[in-house]
Amino acid sequence: MLDFTSALYLGLHHPSASLPPWDALTLGRPAALSEPPGSRLLAGELARLQGFERATLQPSTWHLFWDLLQWLRQQAPCIALLDEGSYPILHWAANGLRAAGCPVAQFAHHDVAALADSIRRSVRSGRRPIVLADGYCPGCNRPLPLAAYASVCADWDGLLVIDDTQALGVLGAGPDRACPYGRGGGGSLRWHGLAPSPGIAVGASLAKGFGAPLAVLAGASELVDRFERGSLVRVHCSPPSVPAIRAARSALRFSTACGDMLRARLLRMAVTLRRTLAERGLVASGSLPFPVQSFAVGRSGAADRLYRRLLDGGIRALPTRGCRASGCAAQLTFLLTAQHRPRDIARVAATLAAAQPVREH
Repeated sequence: MLDFTSALYLGLHHPSASLPPWDALTLGRPAALSEPPGSRLLAGELARLQGFERATLQPSTWHLFWDLLQWLRQQAPCIALLDEGSYPILHWAANGLRAAGCPVAQFAHHDVAALADSIRRSVRSGRRPIVLADGYCPGCNRPLPLAAYASVCADWDGLLVIDDTQALGVLGAGPDRACPYGRGGGGSLRWHGLAPSPGIAVGASLAKGFGAPLAVLAGASELVDRFERGSLVRVHCSPPSVPAIRAARSALRFSTACGDMLRARLLRMAVTLRRTLAERGLVASGSLPFPVQSFAVGRSGAADRLYRRLLDGGIRALPTRGCRASGCAAQLTFLLTAQHRPRDIARVAATLAAAQPVREH
């Protein structure tokens, strides 16, 4: 089965034989008492990769963002302002904040003016604004207007909290026409050319770009230090496992040596898929050749039919819906990895040609 549903973008799988051996999966103690071996080294490497002063590890982005927001509400009166197009993890974490009695408001997806208006209203209430958004939205294939969000937050002493799971490992510094991903895989701030500041914190899972099931929070030293001391997850939950930490460190070493080559291969596959399916009448959302590529197909019935035709032809893709910014249209989505080859794209094209896809309006 030809698979276009895996988010292991760089194709890193970490079989056990490729990692140093371990004596135990976990120490049986929370991170507040004793961190698993390699934790501090990995956190330092991830902070440097993204350009931050400090970083700390968490088991997942769900743990991370729930924990961070619960800690922030205890520091000072705050209000969470949530970009409505954010991935569900941020919505779930914001719901936990709301359940604890802290106000939460949403604003229009990637709308800087709506964000500024929401912040002005929150400041009048005497609460510090905590702005929550994704660094990259796969639903509409658009990066966050990060510089504008950061500027608005800074004007009102807010904190911008980014979920950079999609971008970390893929996007990096110095993007240009020849290399729209940039270089190094350091994530959204690197890609936008922004310097880290005390008003920005970035959380991300390493389970996509780097293939390791754990998460990292990066930010200013004071914020990360204080968060570690007040974290509930570090007291009450198991830390990332030893194999996950070793897999992440292996992935970073491999990315340093070969990552830009893998990202170049990934870029070629995304460009080829966009061009090839355009010839079949399917237009990709957005302009960035990111490894998540979605094609609007009209009504959901059309998406389901194309999905089943592909499945019958031994190809797995995803019937999805775009975010609100893209009109929530039915889409057919392909997740590309560095392991895909031009022949795989050609097989998709041939299967779709046999299906004679027709857009429904």
